[in-house]
Amino acid sequence: MMRIITGTARGTKLATLEGEATRPTTERVKEAIFSMIQFDVPDSWFLDLFAGSGQMGLEALSRGAEKAHLIDKSPEAAAIIKQNAQKTHLWDRCRVLNMDWAEYLRSARGQYKFDFVFVDPPYGSGLLHDALDKLADSDLLADNAWIIAEDEKEDIFDGDEALAAKYEIVKSSRYSRVHIVVLTRRKEEA
Repeated sequence: MMRIITGTARGTKLATLEGEATRPTTERVKEAIFSMIQFDVPDSWFLDLFAGSGQMGLEALSRGAEKAHLIDKSPEAAAIIKQNAQKTHLWDRCRVLNMDWAEYLRSARGQYKFDFVFVDPPYGSGLLHDALDKLADSDLLADNAWIIAEDEKEDIFDGDEALAAKYEIVKSSRYSRVHIVVLTRRKEEA
């Protein structure tokens, strides 16, 4: 069972898709992530490129984020996100888009500035590397924005030194088989 951990929607149970289509971030990992960023969440803008159930963006909104854009290419996932956003009474501060993450980055380019971007595509898909690469050049990152990447591999850059050079690793933690890496855009690249 997934739920909102704290804030205005604390304790609200969230729906998720059945089956293997999505892999929700575990409550332990979600709690660890929000412990890292909790003091910077109020009034921030949050982007989740592979939103699934919407739990990460909704948790941010519950904790005082101003806006969250929740992106998922699955129509079923987008419907679950909308349902969860309404159930938590956070719908008015959400933008739920049923579209591919790369299409979103292209279409939103320069229109918004996000303080936090959560990126956790399906493990082994190669999409994390691609998302980090496109995100670096998206013109969607606020100054000092944090990108939070979740993967089962420790090397989220897949050995790509050019991509790694675009980011600075702020923190890296492992929770069982899950690696969480918090990044910022290198100043000389920004």
